[in-house]
Amino acid sequence: MHDDETINPEASAIVRREGGIELVRIDPAGDDREELIAFMTGEVFPFHVGTRPTRKQVEDGIAAGRYRDEDNDSFWIDHVEHGRIGFFRLEEISDGAPLFDLRLASAWRRRGLAKGVLRTAAEHVFTTMPDVDRFEGQTREDNRAMRRVFEACGWVQEAYYRDGWPVEGAEPLGSVAYSILRRDWETGSVTPLRWS
Repeated sequence: MHDDETINPEASAIVRREGGIELVRIDPAGDDREELIAFMTGEVFPFHVGTRPTRKQVEDGIAAGRYRDEDNDSFWIDHVEHGRIGFFRLEEISDGAPLFDLRLASAWRRRGLAKGVLRTAAEHVFTTMPDVDRFEGQTREDNRAMRRVFEACGWVQEAYYRDGWPVEGAEPLGSVAYSILRRDWETGSVTPLRWS
């Protein structure tokens, strides 16, 4: 399904701003199709499972609804001064605890912009999805920059999956899972982990 009605009607075309960041909803099967394909195939994403998707992979993903259906919604990341700086996707929306895929264009990495993206995304999730109480993300163990972003934005590391992240042409690495709870987002506090 690629129908706009499958996504929360409160999810507007442009999502709130944090640190100059806007999330602009993508029409992956329509007006944004070629730009989405060009972005995904024109960049290298060293910390993603698929470091450089092919045109066919992106086209197949569009056809399968991986960029927009009842479980997925995609956005351009626009910055008020810099313009378009990347791509953001919410995944597994219907499970009640969405995950995300964040891809900044290489020119905009290592500039501190991911914090604003993550804060804007959390605001969007918790203000437009009333049944969602947790928002989740994962990254590779060696992606120190993203791990620092999670921590700076109040997300808590909840798991470390040994050899859980496939790496093309190399041994798998650990996958590190983080989340933020609605109540923590609302209060600015962090609910501590209870390890037993």
